[in-house]
Amino acid sequence: MAVLPTLRQLRFLVAVVDERHFGRAAEVCLVGQSTLSAGILELEQLLGVRLFERTKRKVAPTPVGRELAERARTLLREAQDIVELARAAQAPMSGPLRLGVIPTIGPFLFPRVLPRLRSAFPELKLYLREEQTEPLLARLDAGELDAAVLALPYPSRGMETIDLGEDAFVVVCPPGHRLSRLASVGHDDMAAEDLLLLEEGHCLRDHALAACALEGARRNVAFQGTSLHTLAQMVANGLGVTLLPQMALDAGILRGLDLVVRPLSGEAPFRRIGLVFRASSARKETFRRLARALEGFLAEAAPAEKAKVSATPARGERKSAAGLRRRK
Repeated sequence: MAVLPTLRQLRFLVAVVDERHFGRAAEVCLVGQSTLSAGILELEQLLGVRLFERTKRKVAPTPVGRELAERARTLLREAQDIVELARAAQAPMSGPLRLGVIPTIGPFLFPRVLPRLRSAFPELKLYLREEQTEPLLARLDAGELDAAVLALPYPSRGMETIDLGEDAFVVVCPPGHRLSRLASVGHDDMAAEDLLLLEEGHCLRDHALAACALEGARRNVAFQGTSLHTLAQMVANGLGVTLLPQMALDAGILRGLDLVVRPLSGEAPFRRIGLVFRASSARKETFRRLARALEGFLAEAAPAEKAKVSATPARGERKSAAGLRRRK
């Protein structure tokens, strides 16, 4: 029987390919550089091929080294799945869970639900990572994350999704603005305005435009926000109007700002919120229970009857309540 590479050697290989540097790869693997270098050398001798081209200035994988690293990623993910399967069989809601969340959800959802999650699942150690959707999905695919809370739709091959609810969009403008005098804002009304949006890379930008049928609307390209808080401040300074998700309003994003909130005409446009995880994951029961808890906590936050946005809100205050809801 042939001698096979160890998982440790494969982890070293993947780390060096990713970091292009033996020192940084050693830090990622939590070993000394001499230990990592020796492991790579042993792997090259075992396989009989050269995995890296080394110079004083750089380390680059050879073509075969690059291909072997990609296959090693798959093996490492499957090995992790074996561990997770055994852990899930013993206690689904225990142990570490690495959860990704996008910036337009994390600051507005998790401060409210984390205490409830800790109370419901005291043995679950939740570690959050906030990033934009594309890098989160890349980390999820690579096995660096277990699941992620995202806004949908978004292309995610090889993933499964559990729907958590819908998050409505509303219009935010300064007091005295022509839109503030309307009971509700139509698509034609928005199309003539300087629309402030998040910068490229934030999925909420595309979701808001698509959901509100505003792909062709005029946009203030000179100002692009890096966060929803930045957008709110820009609107308060008279630079234009924007679309915000109800979740952010419920978390108090407009508190202290002299702004007016108006609903959009017709059926309220929304983005879907979902829990996404690898289809091959062994922790599906964990994710199902987590999704049910998140959905339940969000449903409890919503009142039995949603109030309409106040006709004359006072400095960012409004009478409508939680906008994340199940579609009837």
